[in-house]
Amino acid sequence: MVRRDFLRKTSLSGLGIAGLGSIGGFAGLGGLIARTASTETPTAGSTRWGLAILTTDFSRNPEIIKACHQAHNVPDIPDKKQKIKWIWEDNAQAAFSEGLPSRLAGELETRSFLLLCNHCANPACVRVCPTRATFKRSDGIVAMDYHRCIGCRFCMAACPYGARSFNFHNPAPYLPASHPAFPARMRGVVEKCAFCSERLPLGLAPYCVEAAKDAMIFGNLNDPDSEISHALHGRLSLTRRPELGTGPSVYYIL
Repeated sequence: MVRRDFLRKTSLSGLGIAGLGSIGGFAGLGGLIARTASTETPTAGSTRWGLAILTTDFSRNPEIIKACHQAHNVPDIPDKKQKIKWIWEDNAQAAFSEGLPSRLAGELETRSFLLLCNHCANPACVRVCPTRATFKRSDGIVAMDYHRCIGCRFCMAACPYGARSFNFHNPAPYLPASHPAFPARMRGVVEKCAFCSERLPLGLAPYCVEAAKDAMIFGNLNDPDSEISHALHGRLSLTRRPELGTGPSVYYIL
């Protein structure tokens, strides 16, 4: 089935999803996700990549965003409604829309948080993708095959974190310089953070972690001896929208 015919035939399905209610709450798809608890249990030798962000140090946020976007040919679209973002900065209210616990309010509300794809243990985006263009790898990374993406944007409706962007334009005119190591996407597809999966086999950390110096920690959440496991042990940290049962792999150390 050609892409145009598919979009025509699924338009009513898209309207049906929209009518179910906000994904951010417990109505519609949100309720379905909230009732889906994680059934994953770590197995010996298994890998589940995760990221811990130290929220006390956000002075490097602009450098971190620039490093990620430049390396992955993320276009700089002037129109905010059509902006492409893999990692971005926002306030506490946007980051934790369910609200911070009262005992944690105050100074935390003035912090700036880095937001990105949470590479969930139970990713809602994977369940709704009709072409399997987005899928979960064995190491926990929620990846994308841009060639299979038909631009239906079901994944964008399902993601409770706003982590996906749609290419309304050809990105080339909006790229000041093209990074040859990572292909640019095309008009009409969805894109997002991939945890720099192209760097991991080379033993390299994601670009954001590299730019963050000590403000970010990346590693295997299933390894109790990993740096990220030690960083999270005994320290107060939050994940976004834990009540939805998606099992985020991005943690915010307070």
